[in-house]
Amino acid sequence: MTDGSPATTRRSIDPPASLGDPARLRALADTGLDAEPDEAFDRFARLVSDLLETPIALVSLVSADRQFFPGAVGLPQPWSERRQTPLSHSFCQHVVDIEVPMVLPDARIYPRVRNNLGIEDLGVVAYAGMPLTDLSGRVLGSLCAIDSKPRAWTKAQLRTLADLAAACSSELRLRIALDGAREAQRLAVQAHERLELLAGVSETLAGTLEVGTALRRLASTMVPPLADWCLLTLIGPTGQHREVVSVHRDPARTEDVSRFGELLRTGLSSESVIRAVLRTGEPRLGSMASLADVTRGTTDPEMTSIAGRLGIASYLSVPVRGVGGTVLGAITLVNGPQRQPFDDRDLLTAVDIGRRAGQAVGNSSMYGEQRHVAEVLQHSMLPRLPVVAHLELTARYQPAADRVEVGGDWYDAFVQPDGDVIAAIGDVAGHDIEAAATMGQLRNLVRGNAFGRSDEVGALLSNLDDAIRGLRLATAATAMLVRLRPQRGGVHEVSWANAGHPAALVVRAGGAVEILEATPEPLLGLARPMPRTSRSMSLAAGDTLLLYTDGLIERRDRSVDEGVAELVERLTGADTLPLDELCDLLLDPIPRREDDTALLAVRAR
Repeated sequence: MTDGSPATTRRSIDPPASLGDPARLRALADTGLDAEPDEAFDRFARLVSDLLETPIALVSLVSADRQFFPGAVGLPQPWSERRQTPLSHSFCQHVVDIEVPMVLPDARIYPRVRNNLGIEDLGVVAYAGMPLTDLSGRVLGSLCAIDSKPRAWTKAQLRTLADLAAACSSELRLRIALDGAREAQRLAVQAHERLELLAGVSETLAGTLEVGTALRRLASTMVPPLADWCLLTLIGPTGQHREVVSVHRDPARTEDVSRFGELLRTGLSSESVIRAVLRTGEPRLGSMASLADVTRGTTDPEMTSIAGRLGIASYLSVPVRGVGGTVLGAITLVNGPQRQPFDDRDLLTAVDIGRRAGQAVGNSSMYGEQRHVAEVLQHSMLPRLPVVAHLELTARYQPAADRVEVGGDWYDAFVQPDGDVIAAIGDVAGHDIEAAATMGQLRNLVRGNAFGRSDEVGALLSNLDDAIRGLRLATAATAMLVRLRPQRGGVHEVSWANAGHPAALVVRAGGAVEILEATPEPLLGLARPMPRTSRSMSLAAGDTLLLYTDGLIERRDRSVDEGVAELVERLTGADTLPLDELCDLLLDPIPRREDDTALLAVRAR
């Protein structure tokens, strides 16, 4: 490096190769020093100047392209303010090169330095420089005394300068050790943070079995602890991007990063890093990156423009692997220029995250398949509701969130030969295939026991008790049985009996809500033979009878009574809603159902 003047250009020579030694430059960087005054090293320069009676004294550290002075006395302007010079002005670079003291009574007569610009610009004529070393003996610079006229350096002066250089080297080694201790502390903190991050990732991925939710949570876990922004992509069987999640640490960049994720689906070129990871399954690390990398890896110019706003100075991309090593997708992390570039430790952390994400995606896929089978089986066991004059019937069944077991909740409705309608709802204990099988048997028993019979519904439930005991069905179940007698243009007669089931509700035309409360009776399959009680009521045109299972009202954070009270509150004034909308009103506010829910609504017309 030169200062650009004609003389500098004319008389510059190549610096010694030893200046570029990587280990030496690392040690120099570890001192933490630069072209700024440092009181400790200024003190060394003052001691040299005072003891050797020289106008200039320097603590000079030499990099690959300059020398800089954390300690200095007597430099002329502008060098005293700059605290550094190009190598064209450096005598100390030769001390680094030869690794021994350099003593020159008159520099103008020595071929090695007689063309050095320091003679003209800094007034260097007599020079004495002692090596400054690190603990491994690498020469980082020189402690030097300078005079502007020829000088015969005495043995005592050189001994004093050597002693001061040894003390100055000790200070440098202390700075390096302090920097090393800080770096070790930083790495220890970073390692702890990485362990916490990995634990958080595992907890995040274990918290849901829905792929999209898992990816969004994973992205939020990695940003900002590990990266400024990230892209998570999963590919389908044909290689197309089926899931893309993009997150930036700055909420103000949400629109930009979302748009980048949208364009990524179709905007990656053949040179894209993400495509390379998806194709080869090998991670990629770009410790230094720029918008040129984005331009090269994309086909849409808008992506480069967006990346400029998001910030890119380094990146890494790792595969998401499934069972057997199949590449399911990729995780790409990006840091902007204000953040430390990614290194090999970051890459190892990201590879581990990709592995854990692959396991979670595999589990989610398996869960999705099992849940689909369970739902198909469950819905195949639920009946098609009859079409009845003067009555409107609507039903819903919603499985619990994040569970693949087949439930025991059920409902049924059928028309008797005399025109009466039998409606039933129940819940078999358990959430497994055995509970589902028992539910199917129980529903069929209700039909077989009630069809064609005019008995009171209490007697029908008693007969059902007998059938359960006689067939030795090892089960306990709640149930509610209702008989409705439709009347043209009039009031419909309703009788009902309850075996331990949540109380039905009636939403009257006009918006009032009634609870069909009664003395509790035992569950089916538990009690010894006992008569069941029938009760009666009526439905006028516009009234709605609501039968439901406990999944609609039970929560871990509240009592059943509180759940019923909330249900009544939601239903109050809802009499004018169409029946489908009424059912949706009851189910939509439940974001994560803890239990299966069955719902059967009957409205008089």
